Amino acid sequence: MTSLKTLVTEPSWQKQLSAEWNKTYIKQLETFLTKSNNSLPAQNEWFNAINNLPLNKVKAVILGQDPYPTIGHAHGLSFSVQTNIKPLPKSLLNINKELLNDLAIDNSHTGNLQYWNQQGVLLLNTALTVEAGKANSHQKQGWENLTDTIIKLISTQQKNCVFILWGANAQKKLALIDNNKHLIIKTAHPSPLSAYRGFWGSKPFSKTNRYLINNNIKPINWQL
Repeated sequence: MTSLKTLVTEPSWQKQLSAEWNKTYIKQLETFLTKSNNSLPAQNEWFNAINNLPLNKVKAVILGQDPYPTIGHAHGLSFSVQTNIKPLPKSLLNINKELLNDLAIDNSHTGNLQYWNQQGVLLLNTALTVEAGKANSHQKQGWENLTDTIIKLISTQQKNCVFILWGANAQKKLALIDNNKHLIIKTAHPSPLSAYRGFWGSKPFSKTNRYLINNNIKPINWQL
């Protein structure tokens, strides 16, 4: 396996994460990943979320847990799937339904959220890999240390970002975010198991854009 350091290609993130690469947890994570034969997504997609979005361009963060464990689905962006994947994962179907309810935007034709990423929405999972067919299988191996650092960097160095925290796992990151500088939107997870607990009707997309506009930041075009 190539060292994790070489997989981060975006200059601002290369600079900001430079202190991480020699830490013990990174070496342990690299050892773990070297022994993992069926990691998803493809290695060159592990850091898609940050490689496509410089730190100073981050407007919003949608925090997921780990990549989809179905081969061919994940491509390094939380909740997003490769183009032409049908049927969409159930959580993503519910995200699309809430968007339709919130802003009358119909994205049912695709699950590829890369256009959001390009506009400043960091689609970040807390663990960036998973074993094929085994959800949550790469948790607590070191990824969380690195993604916590990414979250803290955004909180510290950016201002007026929106952090969208769906579900208990994402909301564990609240302590990493300065709520005096940023908007935090927290609701139930969009999974069918929990969406009825407060995800429906939460209007995260319009709330995000309202906050950005109020802070003289260009809003997100959520239409794919």
